[in-house]
Amino acid sequence: QVQLVESGGGLVQAGGSLRLSCAASGSIFRADVMGWYHQAPGEQRELVATITGSGTTNYADSVKGRFTISRDNAKNTLYLQMNSLEPEDTAVYYCNVRRFARNFWGRGTQVTVSS
Repeated sequence: QVQLVESGGGLVQAGGSLRLSCAASGSIFRADVMGWYHQAPGEQRELVATITGSGTTNYADSVKGRFTISRDNAKNTLYLQMNSLEPEDTAVYYCNVRRFARNFWGRGTQVTVSS
């Protein structure tokens, strides 16, 4: 079992930066894919970025060049550095661990970007 706790969300002006963290309790394996998703009010939950145990990353087109995902396997922690934030980035951000067919989710952290 994996429990995930996100932190680092908040209110920021457009153009600003935030760094999200996700602390995982329980073992995180190299084969696990970790990722960030976001969900705006009335919208579906969408992929932001994922990272494999070997460091291969994948980003949604809307965040490429602005967001950077990273993981510290020794600390069981996932990060999302968000720069040049836009009002359209406003959403609840969720941490995810995908282990074969199973998905583990955190409770989310709110990110609000004001114009």
